[in-house]
Amino acid sequence: MASLSAKEKRFGTGIIAFYLTHTAIFWGYPFVWMVMLAFSRWRFVGRPTFVGLANFLRILQDSNFIRIVLNTLNFLAYLIPMLLISSLIFAIALSRMRYFKTFVVMSFLVANVSSGVAYSIMFSNLFAVNGPLNRIVYSLFGFTIPWFSDPRLAVFSICLIVTWKFVGYYGMIIYAGLQAIPSSLFEAAKMDGASNWKIFWTITLPLLNPSLITVTVFATTLTFGIFTEPYMITGGGPMMRTMTLLIYMYDTAFRRIDPSYATVVAIATAVMSFSLVIVIRRIFEREVALV
Repeated sequence: MASLSAKEKRFGTGIIAFYLTHTAIFWGYPFVWMVMLAFSRWRFVGRPTFVGLANFLRILQDSNFIRIVLNTLNFLAYLIPMLLISSLIFAIALSRMRYFKTFVVMSFLVANVSSGVAYSIMFSNLFAVNGPLNRIVYSLFGFTIPWFSDPRLAVFSICLIVTWKFVGYYGMIIYAGLQAIPSSLFEAAKMDGASNWKIFWTITLPLLNPSLITVTVFATTLTFGIFTEPYMITGGGPMMRTMTLLIYMYDTAFRRIDPSYATVVAIATAVMSFSLVIVIRRIFEREVALV
């Protein structure tokens, strides 16, 4: 028994060792290096110079960072309603389909796994001033739409592209929530004379709260991590309106050669994203019991 126990310990230790080694290399070391960069100044060469809280004080006085935080709030105001509404419509439509349901799901999920660079180029050509969409608009109404050159429309256009990418994935989350609702609840409500609209507001939406909160949390973290679409299409313009936190981190670290300050921006981004998720869950999340 003692020999068997020793073999089990060695086997278990060997399995855990792979995980601990992976964690130490790919999580532990980057975390320690991040903390060192946040409290130092480094330019990719030489040794980091300790500066204390100078980087954190700098971010409070950075007008560009404040502008980009406002951009992120603007993205949130567009993206969360667009994703919630479109995903909910997709889920309801999917639940009422009888044929070709798998084909429709796979068609929408293709967008989710598509290359961000590829579809960004596709949409930049589609929405271009002389692109096919503007040609149709001009032939019908006699004007063109500055999708990416107008500061007010640029954010909406980027959010429209991101919604196209994720509507299938988030719609499947809501669809799973719809499938979990017992059909007996809808049948009982119809027998009591409730209209379809009343059933939707009093039964469907409240019982979809876990799915809707999940999509909202995913959309929130997604907004703080937008990079490819604005970087490829607008480059952060016009007038820095589509400049996101990740683009600012990239520019700061690799164009301005200031990885220490970029690290502080990353920490601030993570704190804001995590705090907003907590606030959303505290305010809107409800416990749902499906009987």
